[in-house]
Amino acid sequence: MPAADPRFPNGPLAVLDGDGTAYCPGGVLLECPAATIPQLVDWVLKESGLGAERLHRHGKDSDPLIVLTARATARFGLPPALEDRRSLRLADGHPVVRQITHAKWKLTRRGFGPWARIYRPAQDGQRQCVQLAVLPWGALDTRAWGDADQMPAPQLAQLLGDYATRVITPRGSTAVCGLELMTALRPPTRPVKDPATGTWVSGPNPGALTHAVDPAPPEAPDEHPVVAALYPREHQRTPAEVLDEEACEWIRDPELLTDEECAKPYAVGIDINMAFAAAANRLTVGLGAPVHAKAPAFDKTMPGSWLVDLSHITFDPRLPNPFTPHGDCPEGPAWYATPTVAYAVELGHNVTPIEAYIRPENGPYLDAWYIRLRDAYLATMDQLGVVSSMSEADFLTEMEHHKHADPTQAAVLSAIKATVKGGIGKLRERPQGAGYRPGQRWLALERPTWSPHIRAAVISAARINMHRKMLKLADGTGLFPIAVLSDCAVYLSDGPSPLDFLPHTPDGKPLPGGFRLGVSPGMVKHEGTQSLMWAVQMLDEGHNPARHIKGTDAAAGGE
Repeated sequence: MPAADPRFPNGPLAVLDGDGTAYCPGGVLLECPAATIPQLVDWVLKESGLGAERLHRHGKDSDPLIVLTARATARFGLPPALEDRRSLRLADGHPVVRQITHAKWKLTRRGFGPWARIYRPAQDGQRQCVQLAVLPWGALDTRAWGDADQMPAPQLAQLLGDYATRVITPRGSTAVCGLELMTALRPPTRPVKDPATGTWVSGPNPGALTHAVDPAPPEAPDEHPVVAALYPREHQRTPAEVLDEEACEWIRDPELLTDEECAKPYAVGIDINMAFAAAANRLTVGLGAPVHAKAPAFDKTMPGSWLVDLSHITFDPRLPNPFTPHGDCPEGPAWYATPTVAYAVELGHNVTPIEAYIRPENGPYLDAWYIRLRDAYLATMDQLGVVSSMSEADFLTEMEHHKHADPTQAAVLSAIKATVKGGIGKLRERPQGAGYRPGQRWLALERPTWSPHIRAAVISAARINMHRKMLKLADGTGLFPIAVLSDCAVYLSDGPSPLDFLPHTPDGKPLPGGFRLGVSPGMVKHEGTQSLMWAVQMLDEGHNPARHIKGTDAAAGGE
């Protein structure tokens, strides 16, 4: 599908094979005469017609992407595999790197690895940059893209083109793409007129993350200099010293299974679609530096981290406690993100924060990100034959085989889900590399999008959304889960389908506020079914049935 922008008639990317054929989305074929990487870069920028229009008027156009097959990799003198498995980059003295330098092109600090960005400084506002992805070096991680790197070049070009059109032109792992999409949709700067000179200059873009800020001490990971300045290196921080907003992983004590539950022959798992994306929707998050406050009144509209004692709030032991990732009751004061404390207030409890780090500069930073990924997800599901207008029964039937309907679209779907999960995770990217020492700063800290408080707020909101639905089922119908893993809950059932236990109103509609079957983010799908005896054995052995309900290990981090 050629891009609509006349500057980029051949789409956002091409898959280049060893004979010089460049396969573009929509079946377009180009002939690339380049014999070296510098010649390839020149051809891409001057002749290929590749690229993609910016996603925001204050943003930047997407750089063209060239994906090198194994044969193309050999053609340009690149090795079939990277010898340096630790740094995953070519040595600075490699002939190809020297060619690039000699031609006065530059590589970014990550060097020439599976994803290499080759550029020259912009001239007259025009970017000169090409992104390369080297397939035999593992550019397309199978955990996100499945077997995409084994597809024929035309099929791979269509797959990556669909992802680029619906999400963003790939420029690294799906986690990198998730983070880059945030910036592309809310650029940090915009043109503003200097009142003194009357000229246009770069200024901060309202509603965006405009500059890097250090986290509040409880929000920082253990390696951060903020933590190193406060605690000895061997110190293990307590819940009163560190914010621990993670996805729920909980199993019920098998002693609490009732006779009525043990008469049900099936354990059925349901899974929330795009749970982290749905949690990010309409979520107000901090955009600036934290402000410390002693004994503040709680404000559910104020993003932040709150030290408060919620240990007095009790729940039926057949439900996980929503205030901890492990589902046990907190033992005293602990740090929580705003959505968690707001849920305690919603349930009718008084909360008295001891202190807080609040962010008065805030906004719905992730709304556009959610909308873009939601639309990409729904468009891909539509291509796989699953649409929002289906009945619940038809939806379940179609979901049983949708991934086999079109391997290309199934790979796009997998990548979209990984983009959500990875993008949220990368908001708190931790240091990498053998040379790192705790207490040192690392490169990611200089990004405006290094924002662990935003990650915490999204995960908090997702966990609370899940608990709210489970509590609704428990209060309304007496149904309690036996296991929870992030966005998956397992219930005992008289039949093998979610329709056999999910409650409906007398007119046949889903219970308001509970789980609803359907394709949209925030609705649920069938995750898997096993026998009661299988589930009880799992619980007795201390294993989580939600992790294995598919018959294969589920992902602990959810979608």
